Amino acid sequence: MKKYHGFTLIELMIVIAILGILVAIALPAYQDYTVRARVSEAVAQTAPAKLAVVETASSKGILATKIADNKAAGFDFPAAGTKYAKSIVIANGVITTTPQNTGAATNPVMKWTPKHVTAADPTTPVEWTCSTLPVTANKYVPAECRN
Repeated sequence: MKKYHGFTLIELMIVIAILGILVAIALPAYQDYTVRARVSEAVAQTAPAKLAVVETASSKGILATKIADNKAAGFDFPAAGTKYAKSIVIANGVITTTPQNTGAATNPVMKWTPKHVTAADPTTPVEWTCSTLPVTANKYVPAECRN
């Protein structure tokens, strides 16, 4: 009697089915991960705008909410945007970050609002609170921006 070495057709089909299930689970998770990474790139580009608002407010001795726009803060962002950040706009101290090319169905728009410990003393440290629109895009933004 001959001995066969190898796999039967049914064994190969079972392995392929298991691989198919694993891919079906992993692919959406990977796609969400790449979108979050691209949104994080846009968030990272917000840091210079925050710094500009805080430094301008500190040097002028005013509240951060008194800084009218990008020009008043001394912050310049390219009109064409960057690869993943469409725009970063300052209005009354509030910074609005709009990502682009993230791969999300709807790109989240994040608003960073300065909050002073006390309005009477503009030299107190600025804390930033973040909110996101639309709320359906919360899974792509940093934890501090989830509504």
